[in-house]
Amino acid sequence: QVQLVESGGGLVQAGDSLRLSCAASGRTFSSHHMGWFRQAPGKEREFVAVIRSSGGVTYYANSVKGRFTISRDNAKNTVYLQMNALKAEDTAVYYCAADQSGFSYVAYARAGTYDYWGQGTQVTVSS
Repeated sequence: QVQLVESGGGLVQAGDSLRLSCAASGRTFSSHHMGWFRQAPGKEREFVAVIRSSGGVTYYANSVKGRFTISRDNAKNTVYLQMNALKAEDTAVYYCAADQSGFSYVAYARAGTYDYWGQGTQVTVSS
């Protein structure tokens, strides 16, 4: 069982930066692939980024590529999402998620791939 707690959200202006954190409980964090998803009002939850358990491989949604960076610190059981050059369309609740299965190049962007979810943190970007 893994429990995830996100933090770092807030209200910022377009062009600003934020860093989200996701703290995980449990001793198996380093074996989980970790993803970030977001959900805007009236929209489906969408993939943002994923980092493999070793931390060496990352993938991003096209909409955030070049602006967001996912990273992890396995010693601290924490995954981060550095968000730069924020836009109004980045406004959403951001969730971190943990995948305890083998990494899937086909399914890493699907919410159903992940086994554990945090409660989410709100990010609001004003234009």
